[in-house]
Parts: sequence; C-alpha cells; structure tokens
Amino acid sequence: MLGKWVGMLILVSVVLVPMAHGVTPSECKIEKNNLVNNCRPVIFESNPSAGCCQNVRDVHIECVCPYVSPKVASVIRGIGVPRVVKLIEGCGRPVPRNYKCGSITTPP
Repeated sequence: MLGKWVGMLILVSVVLVPMAHGVTPSECKIEKNNLVNNCRPVIFESNPSAGCCQNVRDVHIECVCPYVSPKVASVIRGIGVPRVVKLIEGCGRPVPRNYKCGSITTPP
C-alpha cells in the first residue's frame, strides 16, 4: 500500500508545476513532506483537502521528478493516470499534456 500511496503523490505533484529555478534541497524536502502529509487521504479515494490542493499548486517539479523511477511509474499507472489528472485539475491546476517526468508521461 505504501508504494501506491507514494506513486499517487508523486504523480499529483509531477504533472502540475512548471520548472522553477533556485529551489534548495531543504525547500524540496519540506514541499515533498507537506504534499505527502496533506494528500495522504487521496490514496484512500477521498477527495483532496484544501491543504492538499494548495500543496499540489505549490510544489516544484524538480523536487519530485527524481523519484519517478520505473517502479513508481508502474504504481502510478496501476492507480489510473486519468483519475489522478482529474483530481489535479479539480485542485485548480492545469495538467500539461505529453509531459515527461522521470519514467512517466502525462496523457496526450
């Protein structure tokens, strides 16, 4: 179950945010931890909370792309990329099409 949880959170964050420069490793760690803590219920099919959506809108892609390994991408695909895309868009973030981050690409 942990792999499914991590995969969902990574997909939620990687397909959202354009590249931003100058993010420090400590800032990335904080963003990733906030995302994980606030979006955990989404894994159990809850709707994203206001805090989760805020983190989805704020996280920097360079903080999460390094974690999108082939194994994580497989977990994300198992969850259902279209479902995750709808959740992200429901948080008010457009999802770029055909965007590659790590071992996953968003749908066309």
